[in-house]
Amino acid sequence: MADAPLVGIVLVSHSAAVAESVAALATGLAAGGTTAPVAAAGGTEDGGLGTSAELIAAAAARVDRGAGVALLTDLGSAVLTVKALLAEGDELPPGTRLLDAPFVEGAVAAVVTASAGAGLDAVGAAATEAYDYRKV
Repeated sequence: MADAPLVGIVLVSHSAAVAESVAALATGLAAGGTTAPVAAAGGTEDGGLGTSAELIAAAAARVDRGAGVALLTDLGSAVLTVKALLAEGDELPPGTRLLDAPFVEGAVAAVVTASAGAGLDAVGAAATEAYDYRKV
């Protein structure tokens, strides 16, 4: 499994700083070996708040290694932008999937799982299971 391509992860936020910080946290917690490719796609092209289909598509292309790409989003319009890209069918690499997961906890679970060499289904399951993490 170590020689197999890893699932790529794209973190889509309305804020570039938030996406980059969550990417740094997730990759830092997955450290200790090979880390899955992770890209932040936050904000707009001019540095403002919002989401950009172009930034998301470029990030997905950067992390695509042929094992699928998992997209995690923060808020409403980020979800809508990703869904629109998926519906178009030609803007994102084959095997790209939107994960229904909490942004921070899901990102950490996805990156750790992908870094261990798991496939897209397992990465998605790990991210989704993050909804069950209790704090009290």
